[in-house]
Amino acid sequence: MNHGPQQTQALLSAVQEMELQRRDYHVERPLVNQDQLEDLGHWGPVQKTYQWRTWFRGLAYALLAGLPPMFGLYSSFYPVFVYFLFGTSRHISVESLTADEAFVQGLNATVDDARVQVAYTLSFLVGLFQVGLGLVHFGFVVTYLSEPLVRSYTTAASVQVLVSQLKYVFGIKLNSYSGPLSVIYTVVEVCAKLPKTVPGTVITAIVAGVVLVLVKLLNEKLQRRLPLPIPGELLTLIGATAISYGVKLNDRFNVDVVGNITTGLIPPVAPKTELFATLVGNAFAIAVVGFAIAISLGKIFALRHGYRVDSNQELVALGLSNLVGGFFQCFPVSCSMSRSLVQESTGGNTQVAGAVSSLFILLIIVKLGELFRDLPKAVLAAVIIVNLKGMMKQFADICSLWKANRVDLLIWLVTFVATILLNLDIGLAVSIVFSLLLVVIRMQLPHYSILGQVPDTDIYRDVAEYSGAKEVPGVKVFRSSATMYFANAELYSDSLKKKCGVDVDRLITQKKKRIKKQEMKMKRMKKAKKSQKQAASSKISSVSVNVNTNFEDVISNDVEGSEAKVHQGEELEGVVANNQEDAKAPTSLKSLGLPQPSFHSLVLDLSALSFVDTVCIKSLKNIFRDFREIEVDVYIAACYSPVVTQLEAGHFFDESITKQHVFASVHDAVTFALSHRKSGPKSPVLGHQTLTLLQETAYLGRL
Repeated sequence: MNHGPQQTQALLSAVQEMELQRRDYHVERPLVNQDQLEDLGHWGPVQKTYQWRTWFRGLAYALLAGLPPMFGLYSSFYPVFVYFLFGTSRHISVESLTADEAFVQGLNATVDDARVQVAYTLSFLVGLFQVGLGLVHFGFVVTYLSEPLVRSYTTAASVQVLVSQLKYVFGIKLNSYSGPLSVIYTVVEVCAKLPKTVPGTVITAIVAGVVLVLVKLLNEKLQRRLPLPIPGELLTLIGATAISYGVKLNDRFNVDVVGNITTGLIPPVAPKTELFATLVGNAFAIAVVGFAIAISLGKIFALRHGYRVDSNQELVALGLSNLVGGFFQCFPVSCSMSRSLVQESTGGNTQVAGAVSSLFILLIIVKLGELFRDLPKAVLAAVIIVNLKGMMKQFADICSLWKANRVDLLIWLVTFVATILLNLDIGLAVSIVFSLLLVVIRMQLPHYSILGQVPDTDIYRDVAEYSGAKEVPGVKVFRSSATMYFANAELYSDSLKKKCGVDVDRLITQKKKRIKKQEMKMKRMKKAKKSQKQAASSKISSVSVNVNTNFEDVISNDVEGSEAKVHQGEELEGVVANNQEDAKAPTSLKSLGLPQPSFHSLVLDLSALSFVDTVCIKSLKNIFRDFREIEVDVYIAACYSPVVTQLEAGHFFDESITKQHVFASVHDAVTFALSHRKSGPKSPVLGHQTLTLLQETAYLGRL
């Protein structure tokens, strides 16, 4: 039977795959400690490279408050077009932010003029701060914005946007609130003023919302057939303006409309330098908060559509938008959730959509502004609310996080509540602090484990989790799931001693006490020897002669007695000398009558160590010292080169602790510990020690 080339190739591939599955791989290499690893791998310090700092991003959302509409259009044109040139997010759109009335005090101008001066001066300062922060690489703060935090934060922001649009939906006038609990105050006032609702405004908002929802559903169903989605928002705005103009919604039904829009561009003006000192603090706060909101929304869109956002370039792009806008009397700008969501929902997947929208705004500024004076504000509110649907779906995170990760759920809930109650700026700060606090707590409570070898492999796993993993006889392998630093170094040491099953501190204390007893015994014997010598010498020198005794007998007796005393002194001196030698010799736990640990070597798996501080180095030194006191050798395994460099810089290595105690892997350290065990006393090892020795011999035979 003939096979075609493709069938033959497929058959060969199948045979090769089966061969690979049957093949058994064996790796043979010598034991490698840190010194040998550095020589073998030609280790050297990494040379620092200085890369040009990339650009940054920003944050803040607010509605136009008490300023002429024309300045809002300026802020929707110049900054948006600048962001199109420098921004990296494909979906977020910038919007304006105005100053509080407190800033206009003392200005020699009308209220509107004073607000405009404050607004564009503030915009200039905000842009200056954002560009400066971008150049110093401030974008690193994005690493502290976890996905649950970002999703919760944007959800809370969408709720704030929804609340801000309620006055346009119901056609009621509300007081302006800012600061903590402003959302709560607004909701309470809305509920209190519901009886003053304008029915025509509510109906207009509902009809516009239903039309938008139907168009979106139609776009979803006809997505594959339509070359471009139906521009529901644009058609709704044009249709609503036409109906409002024809039916006279403002006059007949008291429906609030946009009103007159002054057309034409204005020349650039310089910011008011006399306001710098007053606005500098608020400008910095707006710059940072604006960045946080924009980066949060940008990350949401980036995760949703599968691309990355350069945080530093975003910040500088936003800063340049504010700098340029400051010369053209624009307000401070940042990411607008409503505009961004509208842009995404209408199919705008690049910043070209932002450029097109800015050019459309330019057309309105120059010529078409007066055509939209009859556009109901309720329709604009309906467009914003309908496009908040995607953000509101993020409430489903509560259920998913409840099942997946309760800690992330806690971050989500705290972020949401803090942002709703304390507003965007303080809520963001509280959320980040809380998130970092949880990280510290997690680092404080890592998982400590004793590792065992998976049979016939060089893989070591937690014996409590893997029933097949067995401890190597005579060797304890200890691992922490988190890095060791000043906050958990003491906990690391205590857990190590507890997991090893040896009360190291008590054993060391008992050893010192018994050694001290030996020294006291030696001193007493030395003192006894000295007194015996003194007694013998006094008796020799005080020999008495009896007058009735023969002189020769006296001499004979005295000499014999003296020789006996001298001989007795020599024997006592020999005993004391032997005791002195015993006291000076190294005293083992066995000779002191103390229990010996069931293991002779300890291996610290430091693969989780990402950095070391001075407390960590001192703790490791103490571990080496304490376990050596109880006759246990200590080795370090799987320690990365940067950490070894930090240990070396911290003077961890000395004559007693060298790089030969550091091994490339746990298996290297275990094998070395078994083959280089310190020789014990010359007396035969019995009982448990004999069994352990036989097990180690068998283990080395398998290796």
